Amino acid sequence: SSNEKEDLVLFKGKKCFVLMNLYPYNPGHLMVAPYRHVGNLTELDVDERNELMELIVKSIAILQKVMNPDGFNVGINLGRVAGAGVEGHVHFHVVPRWSGDTNFMTVVGDVKVMPELLSSTYEKLVVHFAKEK
Repeated sequence: SSNEKEDLVLFKGKKCFVLMNLYPYNPGHLMVAPYRHVGNLTELDVDERNELMELIVKSIAILQKVMNPDGFNVGINLGRVAGAGVEGHVHFHVVPRWSGDTNFMTVVGDVKVMPELLSSTYEKLVVHFAKEK
């Protein structure tokens, strides 16, 4: 739907979904989250935990196919002190990485240059997630 595109949602599962990060570290930076708003992994039920992992694996496979990164960072920030931007809604980050993707702009200027528009990345990825339904 048009709202999914506006919200950068790539895939909706039974209990979890995949969306693009509005402020990505790199092109293809995705987040995998449960629909239910909980602040900690310990609050998730077994089906939510299993689907989160399945969608993380699916996201990595699609990003490998479409964007061909050299590696990935996959992580979660639990609590404000750990860097959680959305404190009450646990989510995993899946960040494709390329050799040399850190440069002086990010280190010195705290500026990130994005080589691709979010909308372009969305269009590349959403067709692959659609095949998974």
